[in-house]
Amino acid sequence: MFTKIHSAAVLGLDCTPITVEVDIAGSWPGYNIVGLPDTAIQEAKERIRTAWKNTDLQFPNNGRIVINLAPADVRKEGSMYDLPMAVGMYIATEKRDDLDLSKALFVGELALDGSLRHTNGILPLAIFARDHGYTDLFIPAVNAHEASLIQNINIFPVETFGQVLAHITGKQSIETFQGSPVHEWIQETEYEMDMAYIKGQEFVKRAMEIAAAGGHNILLSGPPGSGKTLLARTMPSILPRLTVEEAIDATKIYSVAGLLPTDRPLVTERPFRAPHHSASGVALVGGGKFPRPGEISLAHRGVLFLDEFPEFPRQVLENLRQPLEDGIVTISRAQGTITFPARFTLVASQNPCPCGFATDPDKNCSCSPMQISNYQKKISGPLLDRIDLHVEVPRVEFEKLRDDTLAESSKIIRARVEAARSIQNKRFVGTSCMTNTDMKNKEIREFCKLNDQSIELMKQAVTQLHLSARSYHRILKLARTLADLDASDAIETPHVAEALQYRSKVT
Repeated sequence: MFTKIHSAAVLGLDCTPITVEVDIAGSWPGYNIVGLPDTAIQEAKERIRTAWKNTDLQFPNNGRIVINLAPADVRKEGSMYDLPMAVGMYIATEKRDDLDLSKALFVGELALDGSLRHTNGILPLAIFARDHGYTDLFIPAVNAHEASLIQNINIFPVETFGQVLAHITGKQSIETFQGSPVHEWIQETEYEMDMAYIKGQEFVKRAMEIAAAGGHNILLSGPPGSGKTLLARTMPSILPRLTVEEAIDATKIYSVAGLLPTDRPLVTERPFRAPHHSASGVALVGGGKFPRPGEISLAHRGVLFLDEFPEFPRQVLENLRQPLEDGIVTISRAQGTITFPARFTLVASQNPCPCGFATDPDKNCSCSPMQISNYQKKISGPLLDRIDLHVEVPRVEFEKLRDDTLAESSKIIRARVEAARSIQNKRFVGTSCMTNTDMKNKEIREFCKLNDQSIELMKQAVTQLHLSARSYHRILKLARTLADLDASDAIETPHVAEALQYRSKVT
């Protein structure tokens, strides 16, 4: 008998429909899976055979079994097709052509005892099922919370292969899973790192607040022990809470990457990724034979922290140039082209020289001018041009270290950041922008108009500092953020002046 079961393949963050076609004919015994399967799918033959045995079913050994994963020109990978293949084999073996599963989608890996294991990419699959008219989604029970984030679809949490067979044949129904609404998962987070415990560095904290308010990239430069890493790790504590839309976007990425905790189906905090400087280009931007999201996508709508910025290989850092500009990364392979979102805030830190003390007034630098020049040239000009705030982090004086008075807390700073973001949300209604840094030329012309005095100031800055067109537009976007922090409709001259002082002085 011939039968069809519906499933789907996750390609990037999107899904494509996969039809599992099963045919069992009474000829020479055989057992083949076709349709560009990888090794994991070929090994499913033994997993399914053993699962049948441990479910007290008689495996069909008296006919030729052919399973086709259509369309045949799409490469399939992973173990997520175990369940649909096993269900299709059961229906074909028992000749149950009376069962209507045309609106059901099956996904899951079978264990040898017939139970179902955790499967990656369930959230994109649930969204695909809802958007393509499927009413029922059969998934491993351990993934039920994740799938239940999507409404208007019946989620059937499957514990074992026998359980799903009992359900589709009408012997014993599986109750649909009703999880908590998305907004109930997003709650106030207590951060271990808080601005209140950072002594001094008021100028740097101001720059961090600006970066958080407008989603701007920031580079911290200073001697060892001045607090660059600590300041960077407090960044999530002053960022606005995730919206439902942002949380779903981030969760899709973590679900596909297999990094979503089983006890928490939703990413509820702004991502903070801090890859080591030995990370490869693929680890940073994503890729592989079957492309997977890299660190810049895992940091989507959060923070990517690159400590010891010049220690990263230059070729690896150059991969950041396009994502920093466009907010996406496109990976092309022989199997096709996949695009991942990568709208993150870059926080980078560096020493001013190899020994670290070139700008320290209290310690002598042991580096030669040539060493300092070569060290600073590890970061290319085009990459530095994409960083809006260049901030010097000085050594903290003893009097401030000794002071037991708490500084302004992250909660207070976050309130100001959220107020600025609220202004931006209203401004960008109907556009693709979410923060000021997302603005393109059209939005800059509309929302970043300057008065005559500010225009003259910008003219002098562009001439004297030899600023590029990109730098000019980034200064305007930074000035717009400063105006938002002041709740000002117009960009005033002090906003432009403050934005200019954060540009790199290297020409």
